[in-house]
Amino acid sequence: MAHQDYISRSSNKKSNPYKKKGQPEPQGTPLKVKIIAMFTLIAVMGFAYSLWFLKDVKPTEHAAPVKAQTKAKQTTLPEPPKEKWQYIEKLQGDKEIEGGEYEVVNKGPYKMQCGSFRTMKQAETLKANIAFAGLIAQVSKSTGKNGIYYKVFLGPYDKKREAEKDKHKLKRNNINRCQIWLWR
Repeated sequence: MAHQDYISRSSNKKSNPYKKKGQPEPQGTPLKVKIIAMFTLIAVMGFAYSLWFLKDVKPTEHAAPVKAQTKAKQTTLPEPPKEKWQYIEKLQGDKEIEGGEYEVVNKGPYKMQCGSFRTMKQAETLKANIAFAGLIAQVSKSTGKNGIYYKVFLGPYDKKREAEKDKHKLKRNNINRCQIWLWR
């Protein structure tokens, strides 16, 4: 099928459907636009004249003493008002605060146990995951009623706060089942 160019073929322009037949097309700008432009021009000129008029207006007499008063206020401060209440005098007196004395008791070294497994391979896997978190774990072998268990633990820690810090570090690395115990 051949390419057809409908736009370049049509030479006759379509007429305006709202125009009455026999009426000539308006030339130039419409009257409404001219009126709006004239009012805008008058408003801008009026604003410019008012600004020009205000530049020559002198300040009135009552404005000058205000400036002198503000300069005087900046150099000297007025006296503070007298207090009506007595609590300020009571607060200014010499008071001693009595504080209770207590001793921080260190319960002993702590360890954090992260798992107990039947096979050494599972314990070594957890130990490797803890190593990837940046901590050093140990594996101990314990014999109980039900057989041999391999426990993965970290420590000893002098303070429980240090163990909690490492526990949160492990939680951020998806190692969630760690418990903190006293070292025995």
